[in-house]
Amino acid sequence: MEDNLEKIFAFIVELDKVKTVYRQTYILGEDRAENDAEHSWHIAMMVPLLSRYSNEPIDEGRTVKICLAHDLVEIYAGDTYCYDPKAGEDKEKREKAAAEKLFSLLEEPLKSEIYSLWTEFEGGKTPEAKFAAAMDRLQPLLLNLERNGRSWIQHGVHFSQAEKRMSKIKDGSEILHKAAISKITEAKNKGWLISD
Repeated sequence: MEDNLEKIFAFIVELDKVKTVYRQTYILGEDRAENDAEHSWHIAMMVPLLSRYSNEPIDEGRTVKICLAHDLVEIYAGDTYCYDPKAGEDKEKREKAAAEKLFSLLEEPLKSEIYSLWTEFEGGKTPEAKFAAAMDRLQPLLLNLERNGRSWIQHGVHFSQAEKRMSKIKDGSEILHKAAISKITEAKNKGWLISD
């Protein structure tokens, strides 16, 4: 039993590395990009605030867990910028190898439990995974709007790219998808997204 506890402690310490994986979205209040830990916490907090807009009833607790686990593999795989198709070419392979490495630090049944949260998000089939994916896309949008489109401008993102990215929100919430499209249209009108 104590050996198992030591492995859990080692896994917990390893998870601290998620704080060193930086994304392309800028936080508010400081002039820096957010890290994966901040992003995951933020989308997890969004779940109880927005769950009433889910297309289907969801288990909030499970959805929060999915949000917290969804980017853990980036400790080893790194963050792949969603608007960089070249960087995404080997994303699935890199992340699967990272998942095997990271989750193997745990023993059963925890290994399967945490691994299943990640695979559920990646599969995108359950109501919880669909809603978590909606939060994953909505959060950077909201931050980009507050930062006057900084990340979009920096990377020359087109409206059509943002529109395609936001389309996944519809699987989790028609209402939030409609709001997201309204927001990116506003961003395009302000010149923060390139018109197609």
